[in-house]
Amino acid sequence: MMLVTGAGGFVGGKIMQICKDAVACPSLQGLCEEQIKRIVEQSNADVIIHTAAISDIGVCGANPEASYLANVQIPVWIAKAAKGRKLVCFSSDQVYSGLEQDGPYTEDTVKPANIYAQHKIEMEQRVLDIDPDAVMLRAQWMYDWYTRRGNYFMNILNAKDSVAFSSQQYRGVTYVKEVAENMEKAALLPGGAYNFGSETTKSIYEITKEFVALIGKNIAVEDAPPRHNLWTDCTKAKKCGVTFKSVEDGLKDCARDYKLIK
Repeated sequence: MMLVTGAGGFVGGKIMQICKDAVACPSLQGLCEEQIKRIVEQSNADVIIHTAAISDIGVCGANPEASYLANVQIPVWIAKAAKGRKLVCFSSDQVYSGLEQDGPYTEDTVKPANIYAQHKIEMEQRVLDIDPDAVMLRAQWMYDWYTRRGNYFMNILNAKDSVAFSSQQYRGVTYVKEVAENMEKAALLPGGAYNFGSETTKSIYEITKEFVALIGKNIAVEDAPPRHNLWTDCTKAKKCGVTFKSVEDGLKDCARDYKLIK
């Protein structure tokens, strides 16, 4: 059985839809360590998928204490309570946000450039110190047809006249349905950190031009000033059997699922 934190959220909700043996963890907001330990012990789960977090970079920067509690302290408490259960925690490709080289980045070198990323790195390190068999998934920017928060797919669909992305920026974006479909395989990974998502050799500008043309949306795609790459190499996970479609094919699948194309 798979216990899913953040089960009502963007990622957790999709895992609940797709994984048959998933059960929702009660909200952890406002709970102490002992209460979280009790929830884990009473769940009878053999796998814990921890998706709950404060993932808005701006919110984390403005409220570092709240970010630390959600993004570091609570995962540490879960790790202490896990005791033999397989723990899979969602981290972020933002851990590469301060690197100067272009990428694609492997898991070996990180350099956070914001509070959210700093807290994700500390979370990874502290959880792995407690539970070396835990898995840290450095997830990319995920998308779906989802109205409660912005994402790449919805930003394109909701654009009125134009969108802007840099022809010099490379970053994977990943269909959250594929993320959920990979959860069982992720739970079998050896302990450690893994880049987790779709790969591409194209800039986000090129990807967007192709996607806009694919769905027949009449907007301009403008070339924005360069931004930092968040371009990840997912070879480590692939060698262990965790695979994703390319960014381009993932977007086609999402468009097809929501009947934007045939």
